[in-house]
Amino acid sequence: MSLSKREFLQVLASASVAGLALARYAEADAAQAEAALYELPRFGNVCLLHMTDCHAQLLPIRFREPNVNLGIGAMAGELPHLVGEALLKKAGLRPGTPQAHAYTYIDFETASKRYGKVGGFAELATLVKRLKASRPGALLLDGGDTWQGSATSLWTNAQDMVDACKLLGVDVMTGHWEFTYGMERVKEIVEKDLKGRIDFVAQNVKTTDFGDPVFAPYVIKAINGVQVAIVGQAFPYTPIANPRYMVADWSFGIQDDNLQKVVDEARGKGAQIVVVLSHNGMDVDLKMASRVRGVDAILGGHTHDGMPVPVRVKNAGGSTLVTNAGSNGKFLGVLDLDVKDGKLADLRYTLLPVFSNQLRPDPEMAALIQRVRAPYEAKLAEKLAVSDALLYRRGNFNGSWDQLICDALIDAQQAQIAFSPGFRWGTSLLPGEVITRELLMDQLATTYSYATVTPMTGETIKTVLEDVADNLFNPDPYYQQGGDMVRVGGLTYAIEPGAKMGSRIHDMRLDGKPIDAGKTYKVAGWAPVAEEARSAGNKPVWEVVEPWLKAKGKVAPRPLNTPRLIGVQGNPGIA
Repeated sequence: MSLSKREFLQVLASASVAGLALARYAEADAAQAEAALYELPRFGNVCLLHMTDCHAQLLPIRFREPNVNLGIGAMAGELPHLVGEALLKKAGLRPGTPQAHAYTYIDFETASKRYGKVGGFAELATLVKRLKASRPGALLLDGGDTWQGSATSLWTNAQDMVDACKLLGVDVMTGHWEFTYGMERVKEIVEKDLKGRIDFVAQNVKTTDFGDPVFAPYVIKAINGVQVAIVGQAFPYTPIANPRYMVADWSFGIQDDNLQKVVDEARGKGAQIVVVLSHNGMDVDLKMASRVRGVDAILGGHTHDGMPVPVRVKNAGGSTLVTNAGSNGKFLGVLDLDVKDGKLADLRYTLLPVFSNQLRPDPEMAALIQRVRAPYEAKLAEKLAVSDALLYRRGNFNGSWDQLICDALIDAQQAQIAFSPGFRWGTSLLPGEVITRELLMDQLATTYSYATVTPMTGETIKTVLEDVADNLFNPDPYYQQGGDMVRVGGLTYAIEPGAKMGSRIHDMRLDGKPIDAGKTYKVAGWAPVAEEARSAGNKPVWEVVEPWLKAKGKVAPRPLNTPRLIGVQGNPGIA
């Protein structure tokens, strides 16, 4: 049973939450409790609110944080590569508190039942309105991965999320999965729906022919007399991580040199504060912060790291604050800046967990969500099966949702091995809860989710695993592409994350027998990025998994096909 607002507040107050003055509200009634939960003392004269990676989740959800987020080389033992108790210790938070539940996987099932679901746009809207009212002029920044990740976002061609973000009061955004709706749809939304309402910024997206900017690189906003520049940094590896044909006329990339020019230009036009709204992933942001001067803060996304404390990075121009605000609507970042005589004098950063049971839904947003969902309610709610186990997707290796999908692909398509992409998005489900079509689509909803069966040699299989491992564990963040390790069914293997490129994967086996480099195996998969896949006539992956689930009726706990890890003993990024 979830805690009441007053009970919840008493737990928070006893935990002495940093930055929240709750002790005097320990005996408050429900109305006072709701206000006190998010009573954040005002500081300074500029406020930026930050959300990112909500993945089209309009309703409150459950979302389990990872127990594996390995840092390799210089990143080992550093934020964001801390999980569980190591992360709580770094943030000065106590186990067993609501914050411990928000930021870590610890005792997830029990804590989720106790503290309830998180996120939800109606609940987030209430919080945003409250903070904007207490901080006149505050801007809401959206770091992207907003228009993708749910059935309704796919079925409405992102319109549900576009309308919700306008109503939420988003001021500036950048993108990543947004681009998987294709260039024409993105430009249509930016030039029609967002025009005059939301600035879409991305300094690193240019035309492939003449190198012209596709979007505005930045926007300057006046907040209480302070000129604030918001520079956009879209996901740099979009044409590699996602189908190239969807952005065929656009180039991406990290583009430090261009970013420096943009920052200098914004300063030259009077910007007193410069913030980068980034979808790089936190490791990339940390390196970028060390190389680019004149940036006061990088508000980051992509890697879904809910960071209770920011990281300050030194560079030739001084230092830059780097943050990441988690995913799925679980968090709202609050960056308060004190600007005096045209310069940043001081700042405060707080990452607020959005506990949906403790926030009254905003009536306007709730009504919009109801209208959006009404045509699809029966389809969304259709029961597919019941899970006897916790289902989640998050972490460097297989989650239980991933394992279920891999097992379904093998069984339904008579394959020997299955690969599932290392996507970080996807909601969680507690044991005994019903797997509805909506919950399944939370894991599968992309514009290119074709199911595939491909003959692969053992040599090719190793090449695939090595390539993805390098994307994840390359010691240079600029060579990382931000996903997690490809999820695997059937095949077992060992991985040495700290080894050199091409030398990380070992001991590949199928049914206990070593994989033969020259032998061909039947490999199932989904979400191929190759252009020919869209005309190959393959079914959407949900048309393969749904019948399998219905035939099962009840899904038993499935052992995770986690690789044997080599050389990472004692790493605080694994629990």
